[in-house]
Amino acid sequence: MSDEYEHVVVENLPDAPNPTRHKKEVDEAVGATEFGFNLIVADPGEQVPWGYHYHPNHEELLYVLEGYLTVETAEGEHRVDAGEAFFVPAGAPQRAVAGEDGCRLVAAGAPKAADGAVLEEECPECNAATDRDFAVEETDETTVYVLSCQACGAETDRLTPGPS
Repeated sequence: MSDEYEHVVVENLPDAPNPTRHKKEVDEAVGATEFGFNLIVADPGEQVPWGYHYHPNHEELLYVLEGYLTVETAEGEHRVDAGEAFFVPAGAPQRAVAGEDGCRLVAAGAPKAADGAVLEEECPECNAATDRDFAVEETDETTVYVLSCQACGAETDRLTPGPS
């Protein structure tokens, strides 16, 4: 077998910091450089993975394996059931939320180098609709992403790996 091939057991991968029960960054584990590929398990009502956002130069495909996902877009809400896929073009805003029984899905996107997201949610402190800055806090046990409002600096969320 060539050293270029990678084989991983997805369920054994560590969770990445996010607001869902599990986010397995398969692309990172195998060293993919051209596309993103994540397995996400979300409990009922959890956002997948951030809030209302868009990727300026990155296309995204959400494929639901179990349960359903509700995707809010500028055109309205779309229900995506198990066995269905939902394509989000570059620059198109969306927010996805797990259905009443939760869901399991694959989120894939390209180009990988352009996967940065712009969050467009109202800050609970100053009410400005701004993007979020994030800082990384490392401890011996975990990595936490701390999101804050770009307008006022108020902390808006803390994303941890796996169950909170």
